Amino acid sequence: MATQPAPVVTAFDWVPDFAKGLVRDLRVRWAFEEIGAPYAVEKFGAANPRPDGYAKWQPFEQVPAYRDGEVELFESGAILLYIAEKHGALLPKDEAKRWQAIAWLFAALNSVEPSIMRYFAYEVFNAGQDWTEGAKESVIPLLRQKLKRVSDALGDDDWLAGEFSIADILMITVLNNLKDTPFIAEFPTLTAYHKRGTERPAYQRALAAQLADFDGPAPNRGG
Repeated sequence: MATQPAPVVTAFDWVPDFAKGLVRDLRVRWAFEEIGAPYAVEKFGAANPRPDGYAKWQPFEQVPAYRDGEVELFESGAILLYIAEKHGALLPKDEAKRWQAIAWLFAALNSVEPSIMRYFAYEVFNAGQDWTEGAKESVIPLLRQKLKRVSDALGDDDWLAGEFSIADILMITVLNNLKDTPFIAEFPTLTAYHKRGTERPAYQRALAAQLADFDGPAPNRGG
């Protein structure tokens, strides 16, 4: 019987230092490391045009995209859910807990990440503009509220749905975007949760693999 080729995940071959560990292919790599399944990486230059046909695979020409012998997918949350379903892992077996994990997967993407990314955009991409400080201050109350709600929901539990799942992969990598800010430290429960996740050996292997793949040249911005 022919061996099934490893699934392919797309990634970048270079990003600026601030983005290392934040590119969303990390989420997919982490899932594969948790289940011990092999995967292959197809790398692109972040500032370069994508190959012909990539927009049919990933309509927004971002990373990650995913393919195996059965499906082609885009969006990190959908890819994580597919991997969990395909491998029977990273989701609780109990039906109520399983759907709790899926709900938190969507919450990380739709309720928490947008507030964080608004702040991140002002802090990083628009730094130094005369309007930036005011814009940042305007989004901080909602950002803190979102973090508090996650912290309150965790309570004394280690993970969002009772056991480690794709919901935690999503939420912890979303929280990574606040790594150079004081916000997570304001919530001891979140601090411990984030530390617990990023200290997992599978996370460390995934991060090391992503960092090792940033071996391409920086884009030439000269004119």
